[in-house]
Amino acid sequence: MSSVAVLTQESFKEHRSGLLPEQKKAAGGPGADEEELPTYKDAFPPLPEKAATTEGTQEPANAWIKIRPLKSSVITQVFHVPLEERKYKDLNQFGEGDQAKVCVDIMQKTGAHLELSLAKDQGLSIMVSGKLEAVMKARKEIVSRLQTQASATVAIPKEHHRFVIGKNGEKLQELELKTATKIQIPRPEDPSNQIKISGTKEGLEKAKHEILLISAEQDKRAVERVNIDKVFHPFITGAYNKLVGEMMQETGARINIPPPSVNKTEIVITGEKEQVALAVTLIKKVYEEKKKNTTTIAVEVKKSQHKYVVGPKGNTLQEILDRTGVSVEIPPSDNGSETVILRGEPDRLGQALTEVYAKANSYTVSSVSAPSWLHRFIIGKKGQNLAKITQQMPKVHIEFTEGEDRITLEGPTKDVQMAQTQIEAIVTDLVSRMDYTEITVDPKFHRHLIGKGGVNINRIKELHKVTVRIPPDNEKSNLIRIEGDPQGVQEAKKELLELASRMENERTKDLIIEHRFHRAIIGQKGEKIKEVRDKFPEVIINFPDPAQKSDIVQLRGPRTEVEKCSKFMQKIVAEMVENSHSVSVPIFKQFHRNIIGKGGSNIKKIREETNTKIDLPAENSNSEMIIITGKKANCEAARSRILAIQKELANISEIDVSIPSKLHNSLIGSKGRLVRSVMEECGGVHIHFPTEGSGIDKVTIRGPVEEVEKAKQQLLALAEEKQTKSFTAELHAKPEYHKFLIGKGGGNIRKVRDSTGARIIFPTSEDKDQELITVVGTEEAVKTAQKELEELIKSLDNVVEDSMNIDPKHHRYFVSRRGQVLRDLADEYGGVMVSFPRTGSQSDKVTLKGAKECVEAAKKRMLEIIDDLDAQVTIECVIPQKFHRSIMGPKGSRIQQITRDHSVQIKFPDREEQQAAAPAEAPVQENGETDGDVKEPADPNAPKKCDVILISGRKERCDAAVEALKALVPVTIEVDVPFELHRYIIGQKGSGIRKMMDEFEVNIQVPAPELQSDKIAITGLATHLDRAKEGLLERVKELQAEQEDRALRSFKLTITVDPKYHPKIIGRKGAIITNIRTEHDVNIQFPEKNDENQDQITITGYEQNAIAARDSIQAIVDELEEMISEDITLDSRVHARIIGARGKGIRKIMEEFKVDLRFPQSGAADPNQVTVIGRPELVDEAIDHLLNLEEEYLADVVENEAKAAYMRPSSSSAAAMDERGPSKGFVVREAPWATGSEKAPDMSSSEDFPSFGAPVQAKASPWGPKRF
Repeated sequence: MSSVAVLTQESFKEHRSGLLPEQKKAAGGPGADEEELPTYKDAFPPLPEKAATTEGTQEPANAWIKIRPLKSSVITQVFHVPLEERKYKDLNQFGEGDQAKVCVDIMQKTGAHLELSLAKDQGLSIMVSGKLEAVMKARKEIVSRLQTQASATVAIPKEHHRFVIGKNGEKLQELELKTATKIQIPRPEDPSNQIKISGTKEGLEKAKHEILLISAEQDKRAVERVNIDKVFHPFITGAYNKLVGEMMQETGARINIPPPSVNKTEIVITGEKEQVALAVTLIKKVYEEKKKNTTTIAVEVKKSQHKYVVGPKGNTLQEILDRTGVSVEIPPSDNGSETVILRGEPDRLGQALTEVYAKANSYTVSSVSAPSWLHRFIIGKKGQNLAKITQQMPKVHIEFTEGEDRITLEGPTKDVQMAQTQIEAIVTDLVSRMDYTEITVDPKFHRHLIGKGGVNINRIKELHKVTVRIPPDNEKSNLIRIEGDPQGVQEAKKELLELASRMENERTKDLIIEHRFHRAIIGQKGEKIKEVRDKFPEVIINFPDPAQKSDIVQLRGPRTEVEKCSKFMQKIVAEMVENSHSVSVPIFKQFHRNIIGKGGSNIKKIREETNTKIDLPAENSNSEMIIITGKKANCEAARSRILAIQKELANISEIDVSIPSKLHNSLIGSKGRLVRSVMEECGGVHIHFPTEGSGIDKVTIRGPVEEVEKAKQQLLALAEEKQTKSFTAELHAKPEYHKFLIGKGGGNIRKVRDSTGARIIFPTSEDKDQELITVVGTEEAVKTAQKELEELIKSLDNVVEDSMNIDPKHHRYFVSRRGQVLRDLADEYGGVMVSFPRTGSQSDKVTLKGAKECVEAAKKRMLEIIDDLDAQVTIECVIPQKFHRSIMGPKGSRIQQITRDHSVQIKFPDREEQQAAAPAEAPVQENGETDGDVKEPADPNAPKKCDVILISGRKERCDAAVEALKALVPVTIEVDVPFELHRYIIGQKGSGIRKMMDEFEVNIQVPAPELQSDKIAITGLATHLDRAKEGLLERVKELQAEQEDRALRSFKLTITVDPKYHPKIIGRKGAIITNIRTEHDVNIQFPEKNDENQDQITITGYEQNAIAARDSIQAIVDELEEMISEDITLDSRVHARIIGARGKGIRKIMEEFKVDLRFPQSGAADPNQVTVIGRPELVDEAIDHLLNLEEEYLADVVENEAKAAYMRPSSSSAAAMDERGPSKGFVVREAPWATGSEKAPDMSSSEDFPSFGAPVQAKASPWGPKRF
């Protein structure tokens, strides 16, 4: 029996001790050739043997052993996670996603370094480097977070649990780190003795083994440890652990054999002494028998095929052991050895070897040569091409390695061959019809080649049917790869290089534009910037991100176009700057509605005519400022018109006062309080100071004439005080006292100011401190005023309670409308509280509580009100009901004004229709009193009830109110207006007449068209009628002037022009004819397609303008008639170059030489004929230029065609392969298998070297007959 070279791995040193010594046989009579052959020992020198001893293997004596090796503090371990145990199996996310996050987290937690790689079987190999402790921690994390977890339980006596935990839990932590598992031990109070282990299968086995060992050591029963060579463990356990199970069942002892992954020889048996002794006997019996009867053979099996021999979870090894009784020993995966050792009885080794080879060769690995750039085409979109193959042969694994020109296939032999054939066919097809090229382009141009949203590169891809790979920015590569049809690749290459060349000649310019203008330039939906981009299509305009607040706008494109675009945008910005001028105009609040006009007509007209933006304050705002924005001149015009409206509506005066500019700030006061107090005291006049720092002394005062003069005197007095000596004092009073201190109409505060000469300033609603009162003036005046005010405030703080008697019939007046009268009294008289008796009681006592002065003033005011109520009368004012709405005014504003001015109450009757429907009329109640029944008058001449307006109040006030009401009754006058002008006065959809009615606040009635009347009626207040009549007559004059003008503008002139010249007169996009129309203010009409007179052009306008326009058209026609047309022959291959991109080239030639060029359409009889039209001398110059261009471009075309011819692939096939003779193989002398008379085996013989699966003649074997 012979053996071959054995493994070198340390864990396999036992293997060599089991091998038989080599048998050497002398070779007989080798010839001269045979002597030149190397011997088997020369070719395959054996490794040194270790002498076997009874105690096992013994290392040879060596002086180096005495030297203690230095161990590195950094270690590296490799862990393998099989595919079926991987937690993250998404192959598309390898190196990213959750798996990558977990690895980063593990590295940060443990300090170890992790490197992941994917094996061919899709298993995960993880290399961990670092300190031993860090590596162990990382290993535990890897197992728990990257590997699917299994769980198992092991039962040991409860009293042994503490030994598993160890002191301070150290033993448990060590065990968890060592086995990479999670071990859960029940709490002391839990009666369970089950310990739960979770982790990988391998870890579970190790942890279970270790826990049982600990338990066995602590068990009072017998514990026996038997050292059995590791290689014989499989025979003791038996296939699928059957034998050891039978032993444990037979003996009742527990037998703990270390798993294959644990390199230990010790078998631990625990149980009763008799049981342990019996188990030890059985184990040693099996060991001695196998040691005596077994032998080994070593065979070479490719490393890649080892996993097929092992099988999933080692099932194949167990299967071989079960069938043949032979143990197959596979070297560890981290060992490079390909030697597999079979250990068993000699007559079974042959069968086992056959099964090993069958399993190893059940799968094969093959490769297909394919250029790496074709890989993605082979895979197909979303893996479609590969899916077809893998669906047919699911067991075949196809692997593409980036950068390698081959594809690896792995799987069952037949399936691999079929898949290889299909992939080779795909590769051949792709190579025949695909090509690629690479071009070098500066990375800074890459994003411009791609275009916004990929528009440029996508267009090139679709046009030329190619794929273009532009490297991402982080690669910093300048290589662009183009793949696809050979012709498409060349065309795409040419276009990309042209684009890159053009970009190199481009210029980038930064414009400084204020950020506030960016949104206006872009437009609400980008429509304005789109116009700019359409005007300059070759220029790319980039605005900064709004969040950056940057003022830099970047322009990029051809130099000349960038300069033009820059000037155009600067012009837009200049206009915006000019249009952003702002002016604030103070207008009295009551006039705002007049400035707006009915339906906004007035303000709209001012905005349109002055081209400005006008913003008014909100109705509920106290601000009187109207803000005008636009060009400076336009803003001033709008300001003048608004001020004119105010001046017209009221007696408004405006004067300028000269006050030294150094005093302006002190006159304005803190937060404008001083000047505001002057404005409020003087009836709300407007005082305008010049801008601070301007040095202007002029201060403008605007308002009613009397108030303006008053404000002027106060300002001058204040200025004089400030120049002499100014003093300020502050004091505090409750806000509810302020109105009482000021007094009705400012009477109280005016007395203090007149007596002391000091100015008292009260806080506004905007001020934070609502109690602060400021006194300004000379020191003496301020102190006197301060003393008076402090005494007054002190007395107000002295709260008293008083009472007065009021007839119960008047109580309702005070408490009606939710106590409005009482609230007004409280506001005016320092928050005094007035209490009336409960409703229904007959008491007339009313209680007042508050400051003494406030209570006295409130009593006085209430007595005045009672006096008015006692003196109240009700009178009737008869005004026809049809005028009632007009008298009331919009929202009753006019009647409310009369009620306030005259302190009366006015009640309008119900409408006549409602009166007729009601069966009885309820008595009219006013102020809690009943006027009694109102009966219909018996006299038919008496006024109708619906016309009677009731007015209640003092007699003299009621009379004044009647006069005011009658003044509001509208009057009607008639104005003569020619009937033919009525429709123009009415305007489109009545807009003209509505405008006049709103402007003059009258009603204008135009008679019906069928009446043919010249009379127009105007109804309104007598004060408004004169203005309305003047406005209507002024409009009539305007319309009559327009009629005369229309007659003059309707002059018509006809000119005869040959239709062939019409397009030239019209111009590109109507530019020429539009210019003539605008310049001469005429309308020019060309004939329609169906007109009989196709040569007639009609001009309409003023006579002299029409004649001038005709002369302009005639001049163009005369110039066109002088032109000539010449045909030249230009090679059609250069037409596209001459025309240029989007016709840019041809337009440049036409503009430069002032000629017209016409190229033939596709399908023309002569594709080379080009027509040149223009003046004779210009036509000649243009033709010379075109012929020069043809010569230049044609040379390029010919050169490119010649290159293309050389670049076409040759039709001849590749050169034939070198012929080689048949190989004799590798032959050696004195091989172990050779006998004295035998020669080296013939490797070409199928008998000596049979193929797997091929039928061969049975041959005697040194291992006995084959048993299949």
